[in-house]
Formats: sequence, structure tokens, C-alpha cells
Amino acid sequence: MTSHVQHPRAAEGDRPAPAEGLLVPAGHGRTLRAAAQEVTFKVTGAHSRVSSSFEVVVPPGFDVGAHVHARSEELFYVLDGELEMLAFEPRVRTDGDWRDWESPSGRRPVRAGPGTVVVVPPGCPHAFANRTGKPARMFFQASPPPDHERYFEELIAILDAGGPPDHGAIAELRARYDIEQLTPLRHEA
Repeated sequence: MTSHVQHPRAAEGDRPAPAEGLLVPAGHGRTLRAAAQEVTFKVTGAHSRVSSSFEVVVPPGFDVGAHVHARSEELFYVLDGELEMLAFEPRVRTDGDWRDWESPSGRRPVRAGPGTVVVVPPGCPHAFANRTGKPARMFFQASPPPDHERYFEELIAILDAGGPPDHGAIAELRARYDIEQLTPLRHEA
């Protein structure tokens, strides 16, 4: 027995109707804001089986802290401003400031300007911080979806609660979303 699958037809013809992609114009997407971070959802798990994509504004004084994911892969692309970035396993994981870390091959954290791309495979410690006096902006992609979408929604709610960040709540949140925190998240406005 042969099965026959019906495809939608174009208005005038026998070819299937073309699939439609997602187009998100500049300045569009769902934006979440807190004093410590601004995240605009560009592509979510509703539109991609591969990854979630975000535009992130990193304010002066924000340090995500070094962390590692067992399953997630990430890509960062600096659009504007400057970020200090790390993506390597250090000789020694210290719990203070990741800026002092060095890899076995001698790599150190770098100052990343517009056009810099950082790819982080699962299991690789990484971090970013804005140590300048101006906001920085980056494109951020995380795979698989929708973990980072949910994580950002909950993190922004914690950071937007007022006062210093609730590090206990952030630690619990990160543990649920495959984030092993190695050094503290900081925001010194």
C-alpha cells in the first residue's frame, strides 16, 4: 500500500507552497529589562529546533561570572562596545576573579570589540564582563532551546526585584538550567 501526502498548493500551479521563515526586524523581539541586563528574544524554541538567539545589552559593571554548561553550546558575537571574555579551561579554577585565569597553553581573558566571535562547547568554562563605562551589545545564541529563554525570564525577575542580587536564588536557578557557577555574578552599577 502506498501512502500519498498532500502538500499545500500554490495558488496557480502544482508545486507545494514555499515554507516561510522568520524575519525579526532591527529593534523588534520580546525584550526583558532589569538594571543589570537587557535581553531581546530574537529566535525562540517556537521557531527553531537548533538554538535560541538573543540580543543582549551588557551594562557597565556587569560580570556574568565564570560558569560551565554540561550540555549547552553557546555563541557570542560582540556588536557594539567592549567586553572582557573568557572561553577556556584554566590551569586552576579559582573562585574569586576569573580575570586572573590562564589556560595550560597560556591563553588569558581578552578584550573583545565589535566583530569578535566566541564559540563555547559544552564543558568549557566561559565568562563575559563589561569593565568599561559604556553599555556593550552582543548577539548570543544558545543550543538547545528553550533552556536559556526560561533562564533569562527567571533571572531578569530576580535581578529586577530591587536591592543587591539574591545570590541564593540565582544559584538555584542556574543549577536548574545546566549552569555550574564557578565565580560570582556581579553587577556594580
